[in-house]
Amino acid sequence: MKAHEFDKKFDEGGDISQYIDISGAKRPEQKQKRVNVDFPLWMIQLLDKEARRLGVPRQSIIKLWIAERLEKAS
Repeated sequence: MKAHEFDKKFDEGGDISQYIDISGAKRPEQKQKRVNVDFPLWMIQLLDKEARRLGVPRQSIIKLWIAERLEKAS
């Protein structure tokens, strides 16, 4: 497929996934590092309540809220 054909298909919202080799793709600044954080029980209970309400794991809530706060701070 020529580049202009690829661009046109993409611009029109077509499925281009079959034309992309993502086997070596990397996400810059997305490397994971495990950290341990101790929370008081009341925080865990409220985090779990919110996670159940949204249907996501507790860790997702924590990551999202920290990310939002960091974006505001920068």
